Amino acid sequence: MAKGKAAAKDEDKGNRSIVRNRKARHEYEVLETIEAGVALVGSEVKSLRDGKVSLVDAYAEVRGGELWLVGADIAIYVFANQFNHDPRQRRKLLVHKQEIRKLDTKTREKGLTLVPLELYFKNGKVKALIGLVKGKRQYDRRDAARKRDQAKDLAEQLG
Repeated sequence: MAKGKAAAKDEDKGNRSIVRNRKARHEYEVLETIEAGVALVGSEVKSLRDGKVSLVDAYAEVRGGELWLVGADIAIYVFANQFNHDPRQRRKLLVHKQEIRKLDTKTREKGLTLVPLELYFKNGKVKALIGLVKGKRQYDRRDAARKRDQAKDLAEQLG
């Protein structure tokens, strides 16, 4: 039994995905990605370990020279009682100042958006994969679906 617990701890030390924003990859074209740390309180981390999080309608924004995660819904941790957190609060993303400035200029000039693509544990810390994205047009989405269907049909015919 002790071996099972040790294996679980080793798995937690590596990369372990918490949640992926699949809708974002469907609706946006990802131009660039950046890894950011997430500043959280204890009850938020406990909820993340339980997998109770949603990135639907979440985005990142630069405000006051800092990068913030807005709209991510981390559920209330049942056992935290009065020390619980607000599920929809803004959370600070930890990124170098020069990267924040670069992202800020890109989002202001070119009309691009910052969207969280994934939350995961890396060496016991919660990290967010933030994508610099451009919205896909309706015909781009249909084209991507057509290509996916063609690849699936080809795979069926071959195998």
